[in-house]
Amino acid sequence: MTLICIEEHALHGPTDTAAGPTLGQQAPYMSGQSRSDAPVPRVDGRHPAVDMDTARRLGADLGAGRIDDMDRHGIDMAVVSWTSPTQLVPGDAAVELARAANDRLATAVSEHPDRLAGFATLPWQRPAEAVAELDRAVGELGLRGVLIVGRPGAGFLDDPVHRPLLRRLADLGVPLYLHPFPPLFEVQQAYHSGFNDKVTAELSLGGWGWHHEAGIHALRLVLAGIFDELPGLQIISGHWGEMVPFFLPRLDDVLSPGDTGLSRTISDTYRSHVWVTPSGMYHRPQFDYVREVVGIDRIIWSTDYPFLHLDGTQEFLSGLDLSHGEREQITHGNAARLLGL
Repeated sequence: MTLICIEEHALHGPTDTAAGPTLGQQAPYMSGQSRSDAPVPRVDGRHPAVDMDTARRLGADLGAGRIDDMDRHGIDMAVVSWTSPTQLVPGDAAVELARAANDRLATAVSEHPDRLAGFATLPWQRPAEAVAELDRAVGELGLRGVLIVGRPGAGFLDDPVHRPLLRRLADLGVPLYLHPFPPLFEVQQAYHSGFNDKVTAELSLGGWGWHHEAGIHALRLVLAGIFDELPGLQIISGHWGEMVPFFLPRLDDVLSPGDTGLSRTISDTYRSHVWVTPSGMYHRPQFDYVREVVGIDRIIWSTDYPFLHLDGTQEFLSGLDLSHGEREQITHGNAARLLGL
């Protein structure tokens, strides 16, 4: 069975370096994450996170090493995206670094066109330049969509300043992947701090905080009426929807279309405009719930490489109770349909 995975990351060193000072100010607690010399234990047989030094090394490889890892774990195509935070780069440098990152990714795709595709990064803090780079990345470079890590700035993408970019995404027919990143510092301090360095870091980030914020990001687009205004816009939400699918019934109970002014319920809007991926979180109850509430035709596979080990990918898929047609949908059909692969 062909397997396409669409949250497969790379790290752009020059962008990380340029964004480092701002990130250090906004999220100093990140230093509490796993060190390279500290083993990450397995829990209940699940594959653990990769230490950050290893992840950086693997994430810098857009060639043979990445393809070898894909071959070992039965992954036919990876849609690669940058997790380097372009929006934290000062001034005009963000525009040039976004262009350089997208050029590098497009080159890697051209060298392995049957194995790699790509999502662009954009200079989000410069909305007009972001639209121009979107046009170039999709129209000239052939990238298949866009991924944003966290917020585009102090606010979220429902801010009217970003409407031209969202409209252009809809016009081009390419999706936007809403990926987590450190939450607002004030939120992190109030909700996630006060523990030892490791607990504070992981509660703020991959344990809870940045998933919660990524879910809020998607909900804000729904509640702002963006999808009524731009019916062609499609977004992707990893980590089983960043908590949102598990509260869709509750949201419908307390926020009716009469309250929101939307043309549909929140659930109906979500199921028409959001695609969900596991991001390597291979937990059967979560899959079963998302399958029931969001639908098998909205699930696309992903591994969160290089931040998680790839072992367990095929084993989890083979253990799911799926018809042949359903298996084809989640392993490659839905991705091909959304991305035009």
